[in-house]
Amino acid sequence: MNPLIAQLPPARGRLTADAPVGKQTWFGAGGSAEVFFRPADLVDLAGFLAALPPPIPVTVIGVGSNLLIRDGGIPGVVIRLGRGFAAIEIERDEIRAGAAALDRIVAFAAADAGLGGFEFLSGIPGSIGGSVRMNAGAYGREIKDVLVSAIALDRTGETHTVDSRAMGLSYRHSHADPSWILVEARLRGAPGDRAAIGRRLNEIRAAREATQPVRARTGGSTFKNPPGESAWRLIDAAGCRGLVRGGAMVSQQHTNFLINTGTATAADLEGLGEAVRWRVHETTGILLEWEIERIGRPLAMSDSINSPSPVLGTERVEVRWGGINVAEGGL
Repeated sequence: MNPLIAQLPPARGRLTADAPVGKQTWFGAGGSAEVFFRPADLVDLAGFLAALPPPIPVTVIGVGSNLLIRDGGIPGVVIRLGRGFAAIEIERDEIRAGAAALDRIVAFAAADAGLGGFEFLSGIPGSIGGSVRMNAGAYGREIKDVLVSAIALDRTGETHTVDSRAMGLSYRHSHADPSWILVEARLRGAPGDRAAIGRRLNEIRAAREATQPVRARTGGSTFKNPPGESAWRLIDAAGCRGLVRGGAMVSQQHTNFLINTGTATAADLEGLGEAVRWRVHETTGILLEWEIERIGRPLAMSDSINSPSPVLGTERVEVRWGGINVAEGGL
């Protein structure tokens, strides 16, 4: 029996030992959670956090679209918000969306209500919680353009309401307390013409399908765009299109996407990403910053991204875990 299970408080949601959460990410690679918890609702989550012994680390994940879980897995409790956190309510020009509500579903709900300003969300493969946490954006708009406020739970289960200005939203970043779990967002749009909104949704869908590997096992944009630059152009200029490491490959269609071709480990994917960063830096002097969240522990040093390889060399990559670690969409 998993020894951690016995230390956890009772919950109405599902607790699973040694759950293969890496396989549930969009990459379809990576390790397991020591314990995986899907709370039934807000009350269940708050009660669980309040009773959870402080030394036990907590990691929150979402739909796994912008996430790489290392092959050694994640210690402690991994929380994923589900149906109890996916409600969408629209009143006049505002939307209240649970953190687990998919971005594209929020965009479609807004369109049905004749509410504009949310079309860009249809091009983001994630959930509202993660999008708020990282100020996700696409097609000229960002979450900060529509966010009014957010509700979060702290590590003790207490509820906090945070104004958008207090979150300090900037490019793919926020100043939201990393120990808080975002559970709901209040968003504001503007009444618009349903037909025009529908056309914009169709344009975004067509643009994604034409330029991105939407049917591949990929985690979305791998690196942030440096100021005044496009990451994909720098990657292409460094000769990384189609670059392979193990079962991982740089997309031929869009070079800022890494793909699991079917057999990739998390170490393959992260190692390939680091090789791309090294090549771009050698070529341009620019060090790309990861946009994909990488969490958990390497399986073993011999299998990790820190091992020497013909492509990567011996660059050391920081491994971070413990406390409350918030990954994409799990907010």
